[in-house]
Amino acid sequence: MNFRFLCIKLLRALVTVMIVLTFVFIVLRVSGDPVETMLGDEADPEVVEFYRDKYGLDRPIYEQYFLYFKGVFSGDLGFSFKDERDAIEVVAERIPRTLQLGLASFAFSIFLGVPLGILAALNRNTALDRFTMGFAVFGYSIPNFFLGIVLILIFAMWLRMLPSSGSGTWLHLIMPVITLGTAGAGSLARFARSSMLEVLNKSYMRAATAKGVPRSRRIAWHALPNAAIPIVTIIGFRLGDMVAGSVITETVFAWPGVGRLLVTSVSGRDLAIVQTILILVALTMVTANLIVDLIYGWIDPRIRVSSSMDKD
Repeated sequence: MNFRFLCIKLLRALVTVMIVLTFVFIVLRVSGDPVETMLGDEADPEVVEFYRDKYGLDRPIYEQYFLYFKGVFSGDLGFSFKDERDAIEVVAERIPRTLQLGLASFAFSIFLGVPLGILAALNRNTALDRFTMGFAVFGYSIPNFFLGIVLILIFAMWLRMLPSSGSGTWLHLIMPVITLGTAGAGSLARFARSSMLEVLNKSYMRAATAKGVPRSRRIAWHALPNAAIPIVTIIGFRLGDMVAGSVITETVFAWPGVGRLLVTSVSGRDLAIVQTILILVALTMVTANLIVDLIYGWIDPRIRVSSSMDKD
């Protein structure tokens, strides 16, 4: 792996995180006073000033900004207004549940969407192809909250087969995984199909066919590696969206993860919790994109070389 290529990607990732942190800080500070939201309109002004002083909200915004970044780089992400605990501790308690849901739906979307897309491309204009494209449009178009409510109505209230909320057993995971993973499976199926069709029409594939290379070998050694880059891109987006993309699903199914915590913290103006979660989201997205870029350079060295040449 080219060292300069890696350094460029790491620098871009760092700049992106800094921009996101600055944007989050400004938006949360100008959108209202969290102390007034926490205490209510009828609170004593002296009590309001006490808490504003306690959490440093009475200082100039540039000083708050400096202290905010100083805390981020030292591992101090603030104090939760609601729980009276460190924000990172509160968020860390919810991460395992979000990872459980996110990784399960991530695997569901990959193992369903990619094979369907490849099979559709290899069987173009057949019933399988039409079914796959119909599923892709359905999965990509239907809102998560609507699909989740429909699943609850059918499997929890009508058939009484699955629990409608919570996270006690593996049965609680089924409907949230289907809800969260269907959109990813649909987009992966669509991109896998189009990418495979583009590769199958390349001249080197026709040359391999003319030389008598077996079909399975042509697909495994020539088609799939060259069709992988668009598929890897979508997989990277889905991986990076694992935290942010679960907000609606976790709310619908009362799943005790980071997404649901974000919703309650925004409504309660718990600044430290919201900031910590958004930092987690930014780091997840940036890390996923960085991994995708590195995989690009591994799959196709031409990308690595061109990226380095662009900087010369």
